[in-house]
Amino acid sequence: MKPIVQTFFDQTTATATHLVHDPATRQAALIDPVLDYEPHGGILSTRSAAAILDAIRAQNLTLAYVLETHIHADHLSAGDWFRRHTGAKIGIGARISRAQEVFVPLFELPAPEANVFDHLLEDGDTLPLGPLTIRVLHTPGHTPACVTYLIGDAAFVGDTMFMPDFGTARADFPGGDARTLYRSIRRVLALPGETRIFVGHDYLPAGRTEYQFQTTVAAARAGNVHVHDGISEDEFVAMRQARDATLRPPALILPALQVNVRAGALPEASPAGRVFLKIPLSVEK
Repeated sequence: MKPIVQTFFDQTTATATHLVHDPATRQAALIDPVLDYEPHGGILSTRSAAAILDAIRAQNLTLAYVLETHIHADHLSAGDWFRRHTGAKIGIGARISRAQEVFVPLFELPAPEANVFDHLLEDGDTLPLGPLTIRVLHTPGHTPACVTYLIGDAAFVGDTMFMPDFGTARADFPGGDARTLYRSIRRVLALPGETRIFVGHDYLPAGRTEYQFQTTVAAARAGNVHVHDGISEDEFVAMRQARDATLRPPALILPALQVNVRAGALPEASPAGRVFLKIPLSVEK
């Protein structure tokens, strides 16, 4: 059975948010939603999230889940906002605990409550979506907690891989590993060739002028510039490590991580009613 998929694109962070629903019951899941954040002025907005919520209501959908493919370093999650406005449950890979162990002390955050995420998902876990089943594949490498969600004929891979002409995700974040990433990608590419792949970002590589978010397993196996059939694990690891060594941290990594380890919930307001994000400094000598 094919779910219906709508994609909402946040051009500021190049993030694709996917709204997936079962046409019979109109049960829906939302994958990787974004809060609008302007870092220069510290301005937070729910404009993009509200537009998606309007679309959900206009189609008489019931939002059952917000599903995070991983802890994002490039945008702030709107997961908690959707939970508060719809009652949807937030799911994420169970290895999120490894990211929390790193980043909660880094930002000196209060220890997250056990239920900050509603579903901590292991490889092989399933969730119902009407007559459809959401199946979880643990696909680490970009981060230790990355998962792919299989819903009908569709695979939502987050940052694990991108459109064939752009390649694959970086693997240099804490707990990331290029060799692990290769094996996770090959697991996705072992799915039937007609499986639709929905990516979490698109960055318009040279030669393309329109954003794209959907490909297939067959197209990725034939033409992904980093990991098409015939690329060995050692070749991929050498390419990925060399490429990652040239990359700067994402622009929003510091505000994003301290919000996203808490399922998108903002820090508690100060007695004066202000909300603050922290920037830990590393002072070079």
